[in-house]
Amino acid sequence: MTSPGDTEHPAPGRWLLLLLFLAICCAVAVVGAVAAGDAGSTYTSLRLPGWAPPGWLFGPVWTVLYATIAVAGWLIARTRRPGNRTALLWWSVQLVLNLAWTPLFFGAERYGLALVDILLLVTALIVTMVKFARLHTWAAVLLAPYLVWVSYASALNCSIWLANT
Repeated sequence: MTSPGDTEHPAPGRWLLLLLFLAICCAVAVVGAVAAGDAGSTYTSLRLPGWAPPGWLFGPVWTVLYATIAVAGWLIARTRRPGNRTALLWWSVQLVLNLAWTPLFFGAERYGLALVDILLLVTALIVTMVKFARLHTWAAVLLAPYLVWVSYASALNCSIWLANT
């Protein structure tokens, strides 16, 4: 949580920093989409559990999640307190693991390896949230829907791997 003694970037720099975090998350989304190829066709061709979401839902959900991921990172980056570099390192680790999942799952169709990646992502995300919570409560709270979605996606990934190998 921020406190009155925290120092922050000046106002113009603050908004440029937010644009940088949004651009980073947008780049992850675009690279993931390109690496996925025709993810929609791949997804519909799989044996899916009855609780699998419809393919059209992924785009809107990830758009919101990437925005919250960016804002959470920005909140930490603009607060200069001990531990924010470590927190941002964990933010970066979870984002790299996020980026790796799509090419593993859709591009390479390596569902087991994608499952390992997404479980590492859940772990890194939990660590990120703990680090964020020590610095800015809302930054951690903003990541909660992402954790719920990625946990659900982990179960879905596992189910798909077991049904399609």
